[in-house]
Amino acid sequence: MAASGSRTFHCQVVTPEKVVVDKTASFVALPAFDGELGVLAGRAPLIARLGSGELRVESPDGDETWFVSGGFAQMSGENLTLLTEEARLPSTLDRATAQAELAQAQSRRPTDEAAFVAKERAVE
Repeated sequence: MAASGSRTFHCQVVTPEKVVVDKTASFVALPAFDGELGVLAGRAPLIARLGSGELRVESPDGDETWFVSGGFAQMSGENLTLLTEEARLPSTLDRATAQAELAQAQSRRPTDEAAFVAKERAVE
C-alpha cells in the first residue's frame, strides 16, 4: 500500500426519514439494479440505480451491513451518496413477516400500468 493518497471516502445513506449511515469508508458493496457494484476511494464519477439487497460498508471504525431497497447511488469526488427508499439492519428483518408481505404483494391483481409497477416494486 502506498503511503500517499487517501484510501478512504465519505459514505452517506439517506432514506426519506433520516440519514442512516454517515461515515468514512474504505470499501462499499452495493446492490445495483443489474448486479453488485464495489466502490473504492478514487473511483470515477458514477450514478447507478439501486436494486434490493445487501449493502456492505467497510470502515476503519468497523463494518456494517444493511438491507436497502431501491433508489440511486452517486459517487462524486470522494463522496458516495445512496438515496434509498428503505435501509434496515439485518437484525430488524423477520422471515415470517417478509414471507407474508411477499404473498400479499404477489396476490395483487393490477388493473393498469401504475398498479402493475406498484405490484412489481412490492414483490421486489
